[in-house]
Amino acid sequence: MKVLRTPDERFSRLPGFEFEPHYVDVPAGDGAAGTIRVHYLDEGDPGATETVLLMHGEPSWSYLYRKMIPPLAADGIRVVAPDLVGFGRSDKPADRNDYTYERHVEWMRSALFDGLGLSGLTVVGQDWGGLIGLRLVAENPDRFRRVVAANTGLPTGDMDMGDAFLAWQRFSQETPELPVGGIIAGGCTTQLPEEVVAAYDAPFPDETYKEGARQFPLLVPTRPDDPAAGANRKAWEVLAGFAKPFLCAYSDGDPITRGADQLFLARVPGAKGQAHTTISGGGHFLQEDRGPELAAAVADFIRTNREG
Repeated sequence: MKVLRTPDERFSRLPGFEFEPHYVDVPAGDGAAGTIRVHYLDEGDPGATETVLLMHGEPSWSYLYRKMIPPLAADGIRVVAPDLVGFGRSDKPADRNDYTYERHVEWMRSALFDGLGLSGLTVVGQDWGGLIGLRLVAENPDRFRRVVAANTGLPTGDMDMGDAFLAWQRFSQETPELPVGGIIAGGCTTQLPEEVVAAYDAPFPDETYKEGARQFPLLVPTRPDDPAAGANRKAWEVLAGFAKPFLCAYSDGDPITRGADQLFLARVPGAKGQAHTTISGGGHFLQEDRGPELAAAVADFIRTNREG
């Protein structure tokens, strides 16, 4: 497997992002030789009794959580935010065919559980961070205490994904150059400064580094016979019996995931009685638009649902 690694200098002096990088190696998987380096942030008290796992989506990276990490850490919580393979400081396989839904789930499982030994987690999943994070929850429920779903879903291909997603899927495949920073900016309600847009472009020196970002939209199950549809249906079966606390914190300005929270509210037992919230003024990337508000909702959720 040919793997690209973004030069470190691309990540120097990014605005609002003075966090120390950490790395863990995971097997390339599916019989491929070698390993892949996964980057993650690890902030707050390493001995804290609570750990929040912040999972980003497409085509962002852990930079998206820079406004949430300090307030969560200040609340006495350990905060871990990985970069998915193909994004941020994590390695980037150069062949699009090396990216599959199953591999993304396994890369994160290997990094977070085998490599870092994380448990007792509260996961926050947005966009693909939820598609992967919810699979991790369903397949490793003992590792998690709570779940926060934020502008995400767990599609099985049995429901219409909607015009907004299909338009995005077409654009991602047809545009000659994938304008990652511009895509993030377009998914926000606030106007991003040029240097912030550039920070989202930083992981991708040129188009050869974007094969994961290009492939992700095609990996979303949009038909019942999708390769990942069966595994996602099994995940829903587990979630249908998941009684641990489950919070929906969606924004009011996301056409991609609007209404997806209703599926969780109807089917996940742990969602009953929780203080679900609609965060006003946020777009698809609500961490960018309303990061402190989402962080506060997560911290309140943990405080009101402590074990014991």
